[in-house]
Amino acid sequence: MNLLRLLQQRFAPVLADYADDPAPFVSMVRPAQDTRFGDFQANCAMPLAKRHGLNPKELAAKIAEKVHLQDLCNEVEIAGPGFINLRLRDDLITSEVNRLLTDDRLGVEPPRPARTIVIDFSSPNVAKPMHVGHLRSSVIGDSLYRTLKFLGHRVISDNHIGDWGTQFGMIIYGYKNFLDNDAYTRTPVAELARLYRLVNRLSDFLEARSELPGKKRELEVAERELAATPVPPKGSKDPADKEAEKAIKKLRSQIEGLKDETASLAKKIERVETNAAELALANAHSNIARAARDETAKLHAGNAENLRLWNEFMPECLAALQGVYQRLGIQFDLTLGESWFNPMLAGVVESLKSSGMAVASDGAMCVFIEGNEAPFIVQKGDGAFTYATTDLATIQYRVGELQANEILYVVDTRQSEHFELLFKTVAKWGIAQVDLRHVNFGTVMGKDRRPYKTRDGDTVGLESLLDEAVKEARTIVDLNEAQKADKGEEPLDDAARQSVAEIIGIGGIKYADLHHARESDYVFDWEKMLAKEGDTATYIQYAFARTKGILRKNSIDPIQLLAQGAKIQLSHPAERTLAMQLLKFPEALDAVCAEYRPNQLTQYLFETANAFSAFYNDCPIKGEADEALRNSRCLLAELTGRVLGRALGLLGIQTVERM
Repeated sequence: MNLLRLLQQRFAPVLADYADDPAPFVSMVRPAQDTRFGDFQANCAMPLAKRHGLNPKELAAKIAEKVHLQDLCNEVEIAGPGFINLRLRDDLITSEVNRLLTDDRLGVEPPRPARTIVIDFSSPNVAKPMHVGHLRSSVIGDSLYRTLKFLGHRVISDNHIGDWGTQFGMIIYGYKNFLDNDAYTRTPVAELARLYRLVNRLSDFLEARSELPGKKRELEVAERELAATPVPPKGSKDPADKEAEKAIKKLRSQIEGLKDETASLAKKIERVETNAAELALANAHSNIARAARDETAKLHAGNAENLRLWNEFMPECLAALQGVYQRLGIQFDLTLGESWFNPMLAGVVESLKSSGMAVASDGAMCVFIEGNEAPFIVQKGDGAFTYATTDLATIQYRVGELQANEILYVVDTRQSEHFELLFKTVAKWGIAQVDLRHVNFGTVMGKDRRPYKTRDGDTVGLESLLDEAVKEARTIVDLNEAQKADKGEEPLDDAARQSVAEIIGIGGIKYADLHHARESDYVFDWEKMLAKEGDTATYIQYAFARTKGILRKNSIDPIQLLAQGAKIQLSHPAERTLAMQLLKFPEALDAVCAEYRPNQLTQYLFETANAFSAFYNDCPIKGEADEALRNSRCLLAELTGRVLGRALGLLGIQTVERM
């Protein structure tokens, strides 16, 4: 039973008497922020009273009198200017928490109706190692997949990998010109990644060398213009002075931007010029960017040699990706890369042209969306298709073949403009009704508040990040086991310690990512993410392990206890608080899905672990003389473990029974 939803349903018909659309006011029935005043609180009387010119406290009393709450609440209090405070009946809480003991779904009811939802997440470019930038898409997408599937929707996860783009032209060019055969034989993916980086670096160098003089001239002109612009008097009210201030501000911003651009170009140049071997390669392959694009075009046109190389590279690249996903515990229902949709792209462009949506502009075929300055390019001047074309074909397939009602794109915020144009194009194109959602997220930052990178400035590899997490966690596990040995407890063997370290380390990384609001950037910090106290996976995992320890130390079999008729009884405030928290599990999942925010579930987990900690401290079990009370507390601990384990599982985080 979802208690919040039930209360909102009870309020809805009464609030409909005061508003044509009662939904915004129904949503004001919420869990109480301070449980001293009740379990739930309705704050709808004040805005409704203002709308109708009524006294809010009197209106609150009328609403409370009309809503049927007698079977749910034993206290309904009107407080302050018109708050309606609700305290649930203790017998209701006791009955519902006992019902959860035999409910595999822990009170979560199936959705009506169930929807078909495609979640597009992770989506790395093949032939390049996954890096920390793929972490957020992978773990957020996987968590949403698990949660929506548990709720009862038909959910399809699709890893729309980049296996047909310009990076393959760069890799093929590198393979034909710079290959280290021994390295390729030993570790093919690492060598392909090296070739990609090399070709990319040489291309950037040549482009930067060409652009830098012009950027320097632009900067000099802007600085001269700023120096020649009179500064208006401070505090002047003259409109002309206000305009002059704006112009100066704009010039300064332009100068800062040009300084950043010239610094970036200079860095690209310096990186190659300080490496004699790479400088020689750049000078010998002065047309490398164009040549790499030509290799891509040949691949797309069906060139036999390039297709042979592509087919040779793909199995190794996919195996490398799968190794990372296996460690993360992530699986996909579909892995339909860009290459899979290639045969459909010409038809997409033809459809857009015939409907009058796609028109020629500077040699390219573009869709122009009203209100957007940038066009949506679906075919380049040289005939090549774009990511936009592939995305349109993908939506066409997902709606037509997969019957998707909703498609979620778990992609970073920097792609917002692309998805805005994509969604508007789809709406204009007339594809059958489908909800499209960009589930955007921020950047993983280092302690310097810049994107998290290695000391050399390269993006941190995801596999090395996982290795480091497990290494850090193993240090913690070894310390804990040493402390156990000092107390005379039997420590875990080496294999068990390593298994626990893997679960704690990777769980710590996932939780640290998921417990932030997804749009926010966050700072990557080993010490904080693996801490045993505070809002961390380790703290929640430890609470789960403690629930198992209680049963183990008291030699309790929950199934046997239930067969004997044992029940949960709530005789202490900490027991009631914990029981209420367990009953809120369905609410937490609703909160996740309302805006696709996994941090709503991590918040619930943290609050549940805190409630369990208070229960553990205040409600002794082993020394309790009353057998019925002792059994009740064991069952409450067991139920807490089930809820914690299930919620962690929906985040893709594993648990261990001993820590």
